[in-house]
Amino acid sequence: MLLVSTDPASNLDAVMETQLSGEPTPVPGAPGLDALNIDPEAAAREYREQTVAPYRGVLPDETVKQMEEQLAGACAVEIAAFDRFARLLGNTEANNPYDHVVLDTAPTGHTLRLLQLPAAWSGFLETNTSGASCLGPLSGLESQRTLYANAANALANGSMTTLVLVARPERSALEEASRTSAELAALGVTNQRLVVNGVFRASEAADPIAVALERQGREALATMPASLRTLPDEQIPLLAHDLIGVPVLRALVADREQTPRAADAKATQATLPSFPPLAELVDEIAAAGHGVVMVMGKGGVGKTTLAAAIALELAHRGLPVHLTTTDPAGNVGAVVDGEAAGLTLSRIDPKIETRAYVEHVLATAGANLDRDARSLLEEDLRSPCTEEIAVFQAFSHKLSEAQQGFVVLDTAPTGHSLLLLDATGAYHREVMRNAAKLPGRVVTPLLRLQDPHYTRVLIVTIPEVTPVLEAAQLQEDLRRAGIEPFAWVLNRSLAAAAPMDRLLATRAQAEIRHVDRVRASLARRVALVPWQAEEPIGLKRLRNLTRR
Repeated sequence: MLLVSTDPASNLDAVMETQLSGEPTPVPGAPGLDALNIDPEAAAREYREQTVAPYRGVLPDETVKQMEEQLAGACAVEIAAFDRFARLLGNTEANNPYDHVVLDTAPTGHTLRLLQLPAAWSGFLETNTSGASCLGPLSGLESQRTLYANAANALANGSMTTLVLVARPERSALEEASRTSAELAALGVTNQRLVVNGVFRASEAADPIAVALERQGREALATMPASLRTLPDEQIPLLAHDLIGVPVLRALVADREQTPRAADAKATQATLPSFPPLAELVDEIAAAGHGVVMVMGKGGVGKTTLAAAIALELAHRGLPVHLTTTDPAGNVGAVVDGEAAGLTLSRIDPKIETRAYVEHVLATAGANLDRDARSLLEEDLRSPCTEEIAVFQAFSHKLSEAQQGFVVLDTAPTGHSLLLLDATGAYHREVMRNAAKLPGRVVTPLLRLQDPHYTRVLIVTIPEVTPVLEAAQLQEDLRRAGIEPFAWVLNRSLAAAAPMDRLLATRAQAEIRHVDRVRASLARRVALVPWQAEEPIGLKRLRNLTRR
């Protein structure tokens, strides 16, 4: 069996306690199991080298350098990662050594994009006759036509592919799973199953935290979208410890009713370090009077909720605020669930932005072209890379709005956001190469993101081993782009809520080492947000998150 992660922010190494690479690596303690990470950046480097190498020594060095720059954007990263993904699905030789291939995918938005690419690129190759794409000559892509078609067929073949949707017993998570299920069905991926992870049953009826957590999960499952009810499903109970290492993973399958280790809730409260409330971070942000607040993190850690709470608090202080999201599955309106003075809402929808971009290009650059030239332009705009440009333009426009007020950006899950930052960096390099020819001071979107007085990046995570590892990796990626995070927010902390239930108290005690690590070595500023007995939806509950 081969286990593969397609997540740009993969933590498969930590879960399997094995150093992985882009090649299959045997997992100690699990005979017959190999694992690998598809590293998008490494795949992109290989792709660029394969594309550019034939031109070295043939074309001028400056031309070759420009080709490398053009292939440094997010689309090149995406197509390179997709190529590895397609080989696993569509190349029988690659799959031949293994009876099964298990793909651990990136969060929803990024995965949907990846699953759409087989059909998108295959269709583009069929309709494009100009011999060029946003990635250069089509000859390289043309040779992959059969591979891409096989990948699309494998996804749609229920006897070959089973797709497992994993969600927590939370209303927003189940709604997102329902949207994902529908989009996958539209792509022909209909052999789906549902796993609800972390279902909790209270053992201490006198503990209000335990009772509230069980009630939230029970209500979420009772109101689960109808589309999910038709899927074969399985529930996995909330466990007292992190799922790290082969022995623990084996125990998960062998014994679902594991007895939690004993814990003293009073000891948990006593050892929890003191942290400033979220309101103090908002104080620092508000003092600037304007700017960008960019909320980032992996899926399911509460980015949208915290972005909405911060935006609402800034608006409550009389400041103009625009709350928006780059998450394809994001819905800030449903979280705010009301109107507040000074607060406006929007969403960067990839499909809408792409349609608007294509119409604009055809109306401007294509206005005076003859029929053949316009046909070539239309073909190029059908490329899947067009969406990258359209979303980047919308993102850049939102950044510029923050000169007059606050723009709070609820970003897509980590991997998707990093691709957006790649596009920002590629645009910056292109502009700066020609900066001497431009009048006045040039300010690119990347420069705005790198300016700590203009942009404040908040990394949101929950105090558990895997989310903290992924948040630390995100911080390193941001720093490589010259962006220093403003603060970390540790969300949904059980330790801060002080539960008495035995299992929850054990989990709360386990949080302490992760909280200490973040405070001691990862973050300059940290805010701790307790787990909430009432789901923070609506104006009143969101305001409670930023109260002192």
